Amino acid sequence: MKLEIARGLFLVAALGVASIAAAAWHESAPEVLTRDGYCPMPPSARVAEQARPDGDLLLLMFGLSQGMRSQG
Repeated sequence: MKLEIARGLFLVAALGVASIAAAAWHESAPEVLTRDGYCPMPPSARVAEQARPDGDLLLLMFGLSQGMRSQG
């Protein structure tokens, strides 16, 4: 196969992948439908205080990141 033909096919393939990626990027995202800026929330979903993560979360994330390293 000639080099020019291979370059042309590669260019067409690259443009195809880029256009598919652009179409997927601009896909509509799920949203909450509201009327006049008011979204009713059930009383059970209302939380008075903020939830605080415990101290073990940082340790868990550190352990997970260390476990992903290669042993080489």
